[in-house]
Amino acid sequence: MAPRVVYLTRAGFKKFEDELEQLRTVRRPRVAERIRQSKEFTDALDNAEYDEAKSEQAFIEGRIQELEAALANAQLIGEGPHSDVIGLGSHVTVKDSDGVVEQYTIVGSVEADPRHGLISNESPVGRALLGKRAGDEAAVAAPAGSFQLTVVSVD
Repeated sequence: MAPRVVYLTRAGFKKFEDELEQLRTVRRPRVAERIRQSKEFTDALDNAEYDEAKSEQAFIEGRIQELEAALANAQLIGEGPHSDVIGLGSHVTVKDSDGVVEQYTIVGSVEADPRHGLISNESPVGRALLGKRAGDEAAVAAPAGSFQLTVVSVD
């Protein structure tokens, strides 16, 4: 099976690279040292510090694998010519039926952070907005209910 493409902005790609470097050069050696020290203190069979350090090591190694896979399968978005059609990498301003205006950037699912205006192309709002232009209505079918958004602008 072919690996799944991971859509990332240039900033998201850099953020993942930086996190991977931090995990490899700082956190991995630090947790290895914690494991070594905790083995010296007591028997490893009943050593909470050892168990905690091993759990942290497993998390770090898992996250390293996730980041390596994401970066290896990354496709940069938002680098092409400006389009008036909403797609990956588009900066969008929308208005709901109550007149509330929101701004979003459409990104891939691994980079999504709704609290900071980065919404996934796979989310209900992201899916509804893809392919729309300024002035278009988008019907959003979300788990909490359906609602309408009007696209104010696309950058």
